[in-house]
Amino acid sequence: MTRNSKVCFAAHYRTCDGTAQSLQEHLEGCSTLAKAFAGKIGLSSFGELIGLLHDFGKYTDVFQAYLLSAVGNLNPDDDEYVDAKGMKGKIDHSSAGAQYVWEFLPKKDHLRRIAGQIISLCIASHHSGLMDCLSPDGIDVFSRRMAKPKDKTHLEEAGIKVDASIQCHANELLASTTIENELRRRLESLWRDKPSSEICAFRLGLLVRFVFSALIDADRLNSADFENVAAARERYNGCYLEWSVLVVKLEAHLAGFKAKNQVDKIRSEISLSCLNFASREKGIFQLTVPTGGGKTLASLRFALHHAKHHKMDRIIYVVPYTTIIDQNAKVVRSIFENTEHQPVASGKQIVLEHHSNLTPERDTWQSKLLSENWDAPIVYTTVVQFLETLFAAGTRGARRMHHLANTVIIFDEIQSIPIRTVHLFNNTINFLVKQCESTVVFCTATQPLLNEVDVRKGAVELSVNHQIMPDISKLFKDLRRVEVDDKRKTGGWSEDDVANEAQQELENTGSVLIIVNTKAQAREIYKRCKQITGEIFHLSTSMCPAHRMDILDKVKECLNPGNSKPVICVSTQLIEAGVDVDFGSVIRYLAGLDSIAQAAGRCNRNGLRQTGRVVVVNPANENLDKLPDIRTAKEKAERVLDEYRNSPLSFDNDRISPTAMTLYYRYHFFDRKHEMDYPVSSKEVGRDDTLLSLLSTNNLSVNAYTRTNNTAPPIDIRQSFKTAAEAFKVIEAPTEGVIVPYGEEGKRIITGLFSTAGMFEKKYKLLKAAQRYSVNMFPHEIVKLRQTGSLREVSEGSGILCLDPQHYSNEFGASIDRVALMETLIL
Repeated sequence: MTRNSKVCFAAHYRTCDGTAQSLQEHLEGCSTLAKAFAGKIGLSSFGELIGLLHDFGKYTDVFQAYLLSAVGNLNPDDDEYVDAKGMKGKIDHSSAGAQYVWEFLPKKDHLRRIAGQIISLCIASHHSGLMDCLSPDGIDVFSRRMAKPKDKTHLEEAGIKVDASIQCHANELLASTTIENELRRRLESLWRDKPSSEICAFRLGLLVRFVFSALIDADRLNSADFENVAAARERYNGCYLEWSVLVVKLEAHLAGFKAKNQVDKIRSEISLSCLNFASREKGIFQLTVPTGGGKTLASLRFALHHAKHHKMDRIIYVVPYTTIIDQNAKVVRSIFENTEHQPVASGKQIVLEHHSNLTPERDTWQSKLLSENWDAPIVYTTVVQFLETLFAAGTRGARRMHHLANTVIIFDEIQSIPIRTVHLFNNTINFLVKQCESTVVFCTATQPLLNEVDVRKGAVELSVNHQIMPDISKLFKDLRRVEVDDKRKTGGWSEDDVANEAQQELENTGSVLIIVNTKAQAREIYKRCKQITGEIFHLSTSMCPAHRMDILDKVKECLNPGNSKPVICVSTQLIEAGVDVDFGSVIRYLAGLDSIAQAAGRCNRNGLRQTGRVVVVNPANENLDKLPDIRTAKEKAERVLDEYRNSPLSFDNDRISPTAMTLYYRYHFFDRKHEMDYPVSSKEVGRDDTLLSLLSTNNLSVNAYTRTNNTAPPIDIRQSFKTAAEAFKVIEAPTEGVIVPYGEEGKRIITGLFSTAGMFEKKYKLLKAAQRYSVNMFPHEIVKLRQTGSLREVSEGSGILCLDPQHYSNEFGASIDRVALMETLIL
């Protein structure tokens, strides 16, 4: 069987009915989208060109035969038939377009040479993630790819068979001066402040990834929308409600608040300061407010008014724990739900929660359609997702980067940024603000010193008058509501000691929160405290967001002043940031001083007691070998607490005062400055180096090339993008999202996913809902559960995993052990 006579060359065939999308239609559609996406940073012609040529290599008989064979339109007896399954990924269709650009643009012109490499690099990498330009051992991978034999890339055949309109359009762009003019303006802006050579190269690398993001999202969107037209209607495509509509809703909500005490009055003042600050020019600002100061709605007030004032595209909240997403997104959604002109039935969300990746890093129709790209007016996501968007391997995360342009980005609890990512993060924040015209706000009670680290490697460039609050010292004194009691002792505290302390605190204050450092500790303490009171609750990240919210609602009901019951809650550190609970006492296992301060924010939060009590204890026999950041932070906190014992007055008689915090961060940050450029070992990348180097000047690779070839590399962009991306991990053991059968809704989602074969619109909606019914699990947990048949894949090759009900506990959430066994051990 031959190709449909109406379609000379196809880009894809629709799964449900076999309809072909013409290659010309796909390339023109991608070109339009990528032009708009790359245009956000003034590189629209780059986006336009890479969209036109990214699938140039599909204009070949061998690729068309592969497509036809894959969808069953060729019989095995036909001469053109190929084993599509065996050939998947083996027919190179991404090199031809890259070679076409690289050969067209003259190499003698420096600007056009850089432009040619950016465009060719993005096209050649669009299925695998950005490739290495130089490998760690000094091989010029990029030039080798551009010199790949034409019979392997099919460049000449594609050049003959390409649609005339595509070729003419591409040639016009290549021949014009638009490309070099756009690049000249961007590079002048990129390097105007004459930074170090390392930062110059790093910024250029970010520019490449931004253009790459424009192509990937355009390609994925166009492909997915052709595959399912109905699902395409679920997308905003950047067309959101006017900010003024959301501003009115928020202001009406805030107007309903009545100040009942001094704490409420201070919260209103903080909110008003955020409103007044919103008309400032774009920049990098700090909202430094004690825990319990109402940062959630105050920062949203700033963000909405700032976005409206500057006509910005979206607001993205980046938080350390999914618990903050659970609570804050729920609060914000309740304000905006049923907003006029935005009926719930439309399926479009004003507030998007992106907890985890539920689709795999694979180039399939389902992953193209279902992976999240942050196309919503207000997005709540995690530090992990944010950093993976900028530095992780593959294409799933990279597609989101262009949505960070012209955006208000709020970092809630900024102190949670991993130490080893500090310079990568700082340089990226500066890039997003100066090149992408975004605004960034760092929110916390405990500001890390991101602006005081090594400038040569990258320090945050805070705006002039960057503090949103006018008098931070006074604010902290006015909002002081707790006393921190340092009860560390020689030999440490046993679990029984902690349980006894909890019982005494419960008798004194009526409610106790115990925050520990590990899930195992939480289970042990929960087991012992079960004998103290019937109202005891457990929280950990093994529970899905919906489960945690249900537990928190029960806790809050017990804490309600009008209906208070004696209650103990045992939690990992997920509860300390952004969770609105108010306990009479808090017992905190020794950790970083910032964590102790955050824990204090859950005590006497609303000022209903004269003073709340926070007890710091040092657990006996604690093993933090797998949590080095907590272990190191704990050591620095001990140093500050020891100094406090010698001179309380120099800390304003407050163990978590701004003075104490500044000293803690000096110890914590500057004793670890050697870690901030993300060191990597020979085991990870073939030599000892840093990701900052691999993603910037890449000197060791350049030197290796020079030693072998007696000349410098002939390319301007020399980064080892792929190697760095594969080595990058926000946390030591990357996790994967698993959908869990919590409650009737969780079970309904799982049942629905297993019954939606080929029904992409329904699956799209179910996966959106599944974000709140997912748990991130480690690789070894995934392997063990698969081996026992306790994890099922929704459909073969989908990578969407669902957990067996026998491995989800109402007390502890997901587990590699069967629930019945776990609960027996606790009783």
